[in-house]
Amino acid sequence: MLRYDRLLVGGVWTAPSTDRVLSVRSPHDQSLVGVVPEAGFADVDRAVAAAREAFDRGPWPRMTVAERIEVVQRFNRCHAARADELAALITAENGSASWFTTWLQRSLKDRIDDVVSIAAGFDWESDRPGEGGHRTVVRRAPVGVVAAIVPWNAPQQSALVKIIPALLAGCTVVLKPSPETAVDSLALAELLAAAGFPEGVVSVLPADREVSEYLVSHPEVDKIAFTGSTAAGRRIASIAGERLKRVSLELGGKSASIVLPDADPAQVAAGLKMLSLANNGEACVAHTRILAPRSRYPEVVDAIAAMMAELRVGDPADARTWIGPMVKEAQQQRVRSYVEAGIAEGARLVLGGPGAPDLPGLEKGFYVQPTLFADVANSMKIAQEEIFGPVLAVIPFDTEDEAIALANDSAYGLDGGVWTADPEHGLAVARRIRTGNFSVNAAPRDMNAPFGGFKASGIGREYGAAGLAAYTEYQSVSV
Repeated sequence: MLRYDRLLVGGVWTAPSTDRVLSVRSPHDQSLVGVVPEAGFADVDRAVAAAREAFDRGPWPRMTVAERIEVVQRFNRCHAARADELAALITAENGSASWFTTWLQRSLKDRIDDVVSIAAGFDWESDRPGEGGHRTVVRRAPVGVVAAIVPWNAPQQSALVKIIPALLAGCTVVLKPSPETAVDSLALAELLAAAGFPEGVVSVLPADREVSEYLVSHPEVDKIAFTGSTAAGRRIASIAGERLKRVSLELGGKSASIVLPDADPAQVAAGLKMLSLANNGEACVAHTRILAPRSRYPEVVDAIAAMMAELRVGDPADARTWIGPMVKEAQQQRVRSYVEAGIAEGARLVLGGPGAPDLPGLEKGFYVQPTLFADVANSMKIAQEEIFGPVLAVIPFDTEDEAIALANDSAYGLDGGVWTADPEHGLAVARRIRTGNFSVNAAPRDMNAPFGGFKASGIGREYGAAGLAAYTEYQSVSV
């Protein structure tokens, strides 16, 4: 059990303004994982004031990119050395299976190295000829004070994909993590404090939604970078719009996987194990609508059912577990309510159901059964709304045009995929789908390619040069 009694405010460990605390308990057995201070409005004021001072008058934005890279690399080395420790802590907090958190935490070193490499070669300033013998200098200036607000399902990945490019661009950052994963956020704060960022550059304030909204609306914050629900994203966008703040929103999804008639159902099922059911299904990119041709519908349903029946549900700290508990009781009840809605709407329950798994040792946890529905209409609630749990819906189609129309018939547009024996045909299908990310036969995503969504799945892009550029403003200087 970890206990913190201070917050990182402007790089300095500071007593909180209130005596409120966040007690984080394991969703597996309710054991106490840790206790941290809950930040209040006064802590936000102090953190933003420190960030404003550091940006307006401090050295960080005025250092060379190479000097900023040196500090970020020092942080990266320290962070990578504790990858497995942090993975175990996150598993204890949010119930993500240990294989997933370990893989993800270990991968973050390479992701930071990627951004460092992009920053080293980025077009920060260029000259172009102007009229009458003059020239124009086009600069990428840092956007200013950044409020980064991140969720609980992949907390450090979500945080670092924001704060690292922001810092490399010369911005200062106030990180507001989720209360469900507040403990690892202050472990991250320890590493940020030890890296040697100048005073005021980084703050970490675990808190709930009310404090998030206060941070978003703060007049001294220049940009909000948010990952979370579409409902929260809409609220943030409305606040940002009123104040003309810059905003990046990585929001929800209801991604479709299109199985073409020439696809191998066994290959599809094996790929969906990761694409649909990694991280307990609590992933915005999860492929939760499976579009299958009527000509091969029973084969596809049977293959997915066989794969899901083999998934091990249990203690997320056990390396053999694929599906751990939902992060909290409210999320468990939410997932169960969708399963009940699917049954009520007439979808065929192939596997699972609304009850808890009947397995020893899981009685105290927020567990749900991996659930598969067939004969789903795309208009059903389970096909249109993001469930954020291990629940899949298989939807039949007759023609490829119909499959593409079904895939696009969604408020969301974050991810998706197609399965086919002809990858070039799969690429042609991808060009007709309105999503920010798409895969052919589960090809791995290029982590330096832009990532983000169409429609209600968000605004802006993360990763790669686009993710770095999101923390800059163009400035054109005529000389």
